[in-house]
Amino acid sequence: MVEPAVCDDADRRYMAAAIRLSRWHLGLTAENPSVGSLVVAPDGTVVGRGVTSRGGRPHAEIRALEEAGERARGATVYATLEPCSHIGRAPPCADAIVASGAARVVIATLDPDPRVAGRGVSILRRGGLEVVSGCMEREARRAMQGFLSLKGRGRPWLTLKLAVSADGCLGRKGAGQVPITGSLARSAVQAMRLEHEAIMVGVGTVMEDDPLLTVRLPGLEARSPVRIVIDPFARMSPASRMLAEGVPARTVVLVSGKAPTYAVQALRDAGAEIHTVASDYRGRFQPREILRALGLLGIKSVLLEGGAETAARFLESGLVDRIALFSGQGVVGEGGIASPVTAEAVPAGYARMAEHRYGDDRLLEFERQD
Repeated sequence: MVEPAVCDDADRRYMAAAIRLSRWHLGLTAENPSVGSLVVAPDGTVVGRGVTSRGGRPHAEIRALEEAGERARGATVYATLEPCSHIGRAPPCADAIVASGAARVVIATLDPDPRVAGRGVSILRRGGLEVVSGCMEREARRAMQGFLSLKGRGRPWLTLKLAVSADGCLGRKGAGQVPITGSLARSAVQAMRLEHEAIMVGVGTVMEDDPLLTVRLPGLEARSPVRIVIDPFARMSPASRMLAEGVPARTVVLVSGKAPTYAVQALRDAGAEIHTVASDYRGRFQPREILRALGLLGIKSVLLEGGAETAARFLESGLVDRIALFSGQGVVGEGGIASPVTAEAVPAGYARMAEHRYGDDRLLEFERQD
């Protein structure tokens, strides 16, 4: 009996590097996941690196093999996701790896896409390559959680971001945007936006705060995700800053069939992309229908930023996968809008995963344990 191949410490080091590489293009690879790949020569030298290209093509393995060239012969190829086996707009990556003369392939996790789902591994083994799978699988799946959620559940991975004051509030009614955290924490939020394909808010937040919801880190403005506004009755003003000329991101407004035609057309004329979502007889959306609609648009990950009512409805529906809870030292006081989550009151079913400090502010991360 032949013992199954296993990954060793060296494999884990290279795979960790491939996972870090995969994060470079999060949110930029369309319907495809952002995969990282390395080609490592027998002497341990990295001779090829690749990450899924913007727009989804070429795949990471192809880019790494192209960089390696003839040095791929006898090498080990590392891939954070099983190499594809189906013919789409390009030949399968599994076939390209066999043709490269590589001797071994180390894979973090198998592809849930039914067009692949183990077929990539079969092609590699039939080609005479040694295949190791499951190397740093948990870490790789975390980096690809949006893709895995869309393929496995038909909806994007949803992160709820909240900034909560010392007295448990998100802001003050009628006061517009109220600073809760300091500049370091606000920069962390900007970086968090880069990791998601879309930012979503309820129309109440748009009417109250008139936010831009863009990435404002120097040099990264063009990386701003899609903005999603939940607006059943098309109450968003066509003069909203989100729709201003020159803002570097598209805005999608989700309306119901009960939204006035003239209001919908005014938003469309202002540059909004309109999508109609199924609603109840009152025109209200079920959170599950919202995520289903976003899944049909191919959106893999969403950062939900407000407001309190919208956050509460998604939490109550059991659809929030991760909570990113920023805690500030300031006090909102009278007229404060209570947060549905605080550090002392986290909904049941969530486990604390990490804690970070940004000056005087704190970020607590929780994930749903299904």
